[in-house]
Parts: sequence; structure tokens; C-alpha cells
Amino acid sequence: MEERNIAGQIRLGAPLGQRLQRWRGGALRFFRRQPLGAFGLVICLVTVLMGVFAPAIQRHDPNFADVSLRLQAPSAQYWFGTDNLGRDQWARIVTGTRISLTVAFFAIGLGTTAGYLTGIVSGYFGGKLDLIIQRFIDALLAFPAILFALVIVAALGAGIDKVIFAISVGTFPRAARISRGVVLSAKENVYVDAARVIGASNLRIMLRHILPNSMAPYLILASVGLGGAILAEASLSYLGLGVPPPHASWGRMLSGSTQQYALIAPWLMIFPGVAIMVLVLAFNLFGDAVRDMWDPKLRGR
Repeated sequence: MEERNIAGQIRLGAPLGQRLQRWRGGALRFFRRQPLGAFGLVICLVTVLMGVFAPAIQRHDPNFADVSLRLQAPSAQYWFGTDNLGRDQWARIVTGTRISLTVAFFAIGLGTTAGYLTGIVSGYFGGKLDLIIQRFIDALLAFPAILFALVIVAALGAGIDKVIFAISVGTFPRAARISRGVVLSAKENVYVDAARVIGASNLRIMLRHILPNSMAPYLILASVGLGGAILAEASLSYLGLGVPPPHASWGRMLSGSTQQYALIAPWLMIFPGVAIMVLVLAFNLFGDAVRDMWDPKLRGR
């Protein structure tokens, strides 16, 4: 009996070991074939960890103002200096990391998912429903995404939830248009015809057969869109329509009095600007690598 239990444990453990080995092999292959994408992924992971553990590494209260310490240059005590109100720039940038990532992940997740599901319904059913949905998508695509975000935030007011919704609306039409094209091709496959023959409902066909086999474009859209969402949030905050004070936002740190003190305290612009540039570049590098790995036309490059 004991031997049988041990043999059963070995048999049960083998698939898990094989999966771990495949994942490890896939990760090594990704790092070897896409070094720039791997570099971007490492930066993204480090940034995510900074956002998660922000309270432990920010050193000072990001909203505590001490006018006697205003415009202190970077030093051992204040790594990135202080602003015109005496607030620690390092603490505010670390806290801004959490805000930027929260807005980006939720906005891209909401907008891409809603757009992708809408495109699946439109492409699968076709006909008048497809015509109505696509004309609505055309109307949304006629306006720049940042313009839509400005209008929505100006109408609804400032707030993290409003910024997330505004950015997600900008990502919705592109995801819907791309997913529709994928579904138009996928629904002509043999396995969809076989599912119809055995009496599967339209909902089951879409969820069990079409959606899982069209996830690659979804992942590519989501990974590429994160950098744009971070830049959009920073742009809205820079214009005063993004995350409201006292929350620390990279875009808001670049606006207002920062320009007034640019010559005597250049660190007020340098560190938030570099933070935005590095994180957007990292997500773009990772998104391009994901696209190259998943797109069969680019896989052999």
C-alpha cells in the first residue's frame, strides 16, 4: 500500500514538474530571444515592487511639508531633494509609482476587456448588430484618445476613478476593432462548425472556443497599452485634470511651480520626468517583445 501511495505521488507530481520546466524554459527563451523586452520586464517588475512596498521605502511622509527645508538639493537625507513646499521628492515619486501603476492596470484592464468582448460579439453575430457597433466604434476612433479623456475628466471631475474611466474609454475602440477582425477569422474554423453541429449555444461557442483561441491579440494590446496609459495619466495630471492633491502624481509634480524653479532647482523636473520616461519605455519594450513572441509573422525575426 505504501509503495502504491508513493508511486501515485510520483505520477501526480510529474505533470507539475513538467509544467515548471516548460515555464522555466519559456522564460529563458524569452530572455535569450528578446533581451530588450526582458530588460523592460525587469524594470516593470522592480517598479511594481516599489509601488507595492512604497510605505516601507519612501523614508518620509510624501505629503509632509516643511517650508524651512524647501528646495533642498539631493543629499544623503533627501535622495531626490525637496520641492518648493519642503516635501521629500523621493517619497513623492515612490508614492506616484503606486498611483501610476494602479491607474494604468485598471484602465487598460477595463478598456481592453470591454472592447475585446464587444468586438467578439460584433464579429460573431455580424449583420445589423455588427453594423451598429462598428459605426459607434468609428465615431469613437474619430477623436484622439487624450481628447476624450480630457472631456470626460472635465465633465466628471477629478479623481482616480474618473481618470481610470477616462483612459479606459480611449482604449476601448481599438480593442473592439482588433478583436472583431480576429473573430471574423476564428469563427470560420472547423472546431466552431463542429461545436455548432453538436448543438452548442452561441454563448458557449464564444466563451469556450473563440475567446481562448484569440487571446494573443488581447495580451499584446494590454501589454503595449500600459505605457500609453501611464503617459495619459501623467498628461492629465500635468494639466490639472488628473489625480487630485494631496496625492503624489508624476504629472502633477512637473506642473505648477516646478517650471518657476526650473533653473534654481532642476531636480524638480529631472526626477519625475525620468521616472515617466523610464517606465513608459520599459512597458513599450516589454509590449513589443510580447507582440514579437505571439505574432507568427514576427516570430522568426
